[in-house]
Amino acid sequence: MDQQLEKPAVHDTFVLERSYKAGPDKVFAFLSDPAKKRRWYAESDHQAVEVFEMAFEVGGAERTRYRMAPGTPIAGAILSTDGRIEDIAPGQRIVIASTMSLGDKRISSTLVTFELLAEGGGTRLVCTHQGVFYEGADGPQMRKGGWVALLDKLGKALGE
Repeated sequence: MDQQLEKPAVHDTFVLERSYKAGPDKVFAFLSDPAKKRRWYAESDHQAVEVFEMAFEVGGAERTRYRMAPGTPIAGAILSTDGRIEDIAPGQRIVIASTMSLGDKRISSTLVTFELLAEGGGTRLVCTHQGVFYEGADGPQMRKGGWVALLDKLGKALGE
């Protein structure tokens, strides 16, 4: 196995924090209930959701499959994520390990931790994203921008 890689893998960690008016139990519900999570996490104008599956239990799978919409840089491409829920502390923490693929090519592996802290009647959410990006990946800056947008969508879904 003496194969040369196009470029070395890129490792990155970022932490995003948001304060929501909703309490930890409500925020936790929007992270753990498949119907609620699909609305803020999977649905968008940039892609058509072909699959969204979520078995919310330790060891449970979380899978998404999208077809990128016309007008996007990779229109028609299939983007998929296969994850496993690694840890759940009800109302406090969720940890998900996942891989992302573009077509048949794996482009990244990540560990995402959501921590919910009660704060002044609301919730401070701390999202820690630890990733390794392979050849053809979107890279850390684009992924961080995606999570910034997702956490904004979560706030809107919470009614904020």
